[in-house]
Amino acid sequence: MSVEVNAASTEHGGVRFTFLDCPGSVELAQETINALIGVDAAVVVCEPVNDRVLTLAPLFKFLDDWEIPHLVFINKMDRADVDFNKVLQSLKTVSSRPLVAHQYPIGVGENLVGFIDLVTEQAYHYHPGAPADPVPLPESLRDQEKAARNEMLETLANFDDHLLEELLEEIEPPQEEILQDLKMELGADQIVPVFIGIADRDFGVRPLLQALVREAPEPEVMAEHRGITLSDHTPLAQVLKTYYTPQGGKLSLVRVWQGTITDGMTLNGVRVGGMYRLIGQQQQSVNAAEAGDIVALGRMEGIKTGGTLTNGDPALGTELPKAEQLTPVFALAIAAEKRSDEVKLSGALSKLLDEDPSLAWEQHGDTHEVILWGQGDIHLQVAMDRLSRKYNLPMTAHPPQVPYKETIRKMATSIHGRYKRQTGGHGQFGDVYLDIQPLSRGEGFNFDEKIVGGVVPRQYIPAVEHGVREYLSHGPLGFPVVDVAVTLTNGSYHSVDSSEQAFKQAARIAMQEGMAKCQPTLLEPILNVTVSVPTDFTSKVLRLVSGRRGQILGYSAKSGWVGWDEVVAHIPQAEMHDLIVELRSLTMGVGFFNWEYDHLQEVPDKLAERVLTVTGHNNGK
Repeated sequence: MSVEVNAASTEHGGVRFTFLDCPGSVELAQETINALIGVDAAVVVCEPVNDRVLTLAPLFKFLDDWEIPHLVFINKMDRADVDFNKVLQSLKTVSSRPLVAHQYPIGVGENLVGFIDLVTEQAYHYHPGAPADPVPLPESLRDQEKAARNEMLETLANFDDHLLEELLEEIEPPQEEILQDLKMELGADQIVPVFIGIADRDFGVRPLLQALVREAPEPEVMAEHRGITLSDHTPLAQVLKTYYTPQGGKLSLVRVWQGTITDGMTLNGVRVGGMYRLIGQQQQSVNAAEAGDIVALGRMEGIKTGGTLTNGDPALGTELPKAEQLTPVFALAIAAEKRSDEVKLSGALSKLLDEDPSLAWEQHGDTHEVILWGQGDIHLQVAMDRLSRKYNLPMTAHPPQVPYKETIRKMATSIHGRYKRQTGGHGQFGDVYLDIQPLSRGEGFNFDEKIVGGVVPRQYIPAVEHGVREYLSHGPLGFPVVDVAVTLTNGSYHSVDSSEQAFKQAARIAMQEGMAKCQPTLLEPILNVTVSVPTDFTSKVLRLVSGRRGQILGYSAKSGWVGWDEVVAHIPQAEMHDLIVELRSLTMGVGFFNWEYDHLQEVPDKLAERVLTVTGHNNGK
């Protein structure tokens, strides 16, 4: 249930570790992938529930695409009806790398009491809060243990010809050779070792830590994967996470890839204002950090998550690859509960986006709403809780308005607009005739004039266009008007009373009269949406899209994703608000989509009447 990355540095077995606890929720995945690009190994913690194994598929795909070594720890092995072999087989279906059982469970009834180490073939019994005790290998499990161990060795032999020869000649490989293979093949992201336990009782945690000491790759292994030359001692680091703390201000959690970083050093033109190892909210000051360390740097203003830090010439430095920026898929229109807080909102949102780059915000030009974008409802609720808790900015929220537009179906010619006012001194006089006609979809607005003989002086024609544009910002249906051409064809003026303001008002009067005769019609934005789902759910997604007035353009196998499809469709923006919620509900949380604006399209008449009634604009039609 973590909502952001938390770091903890400690030592175990003579090795300094920094553990990054990453959120498991799909809505907070940006936090996780931003952190994972800076680790030497990832431990994927899951539960032994076959029906939910699919939820790990996107995470495994990310780890393999980035060649990040990873292990699996199957937690909560005390759940009823756990069948380790079935769980292992299920996990294999969502991983492109072979899973290798490192341990085999020892159970009594439904209780997990210990494990067998498949490298040493030593059995152990767990004890809460204490190391496991070695015990004789149970005779009842000897056959299962042997089969599991042989499968482990055969998998390792796929990457080691010498081990393969030993197995073919039925020579028992030394334990040191097996451990060396596990270490090398884990470091190369060729295998995924699997461990078991019950973490809240301290069952299996110590063996996992011991395995990390023995088998996790050294820092230089991942540096080599990133193409970093360790012979060059230029300090090189990458920002994995940004925090804003109440006391210490901005903290940048960085992975040091190369060289040594010291407190007070200048990186990317910014002086390091403090260096800390973190244990949750606690900070321990340190003076220096070396390759492999993950530390927090203070007051790195202007430095963003994912950024590469160096003290050399940035043009000569290595720009490290960043994690993909996830497409926002859920939005809420937000406003400060107190109007006096509105001036603080943009500054607080900027800090919020620094901490969580998967958020985005905009002040919508048509609806004038402040819209906060994220990865789902929970994600945005977490963001608004931070605004309230950290920045004392309690917010209200509601679904954003759809930015409807309007256009016309018919043309109207020689629409007369006259503005005449006498107020004692100089009066006001403007007189115009306009032709209004529809344009093809997407052409926008065009203004022209065909004035002959100076009936409207040249200096007043821009004012006519200004008046037309002003009117079109709020048409007869109450929305901005698009795809319309207006031509000034005739008019008259007064040598004393005419002015730019008078012609502007005359143009507005003509537009108000003429547009009502042009059959105004409502337009809605249509998005091009690409939905990615496991093949088993494709038919459900097709029905989901169709049920939201979507036009399915086609579907095909998703490139690079075994057993996944891509569905491409045009979906009205009005139907998109909670699409991600329903999609995840249908696909066990793993379905996702990307979208972009495509075009405007007429709203069906019955729906248009409902929209205009809801927005209070029906009287204009």
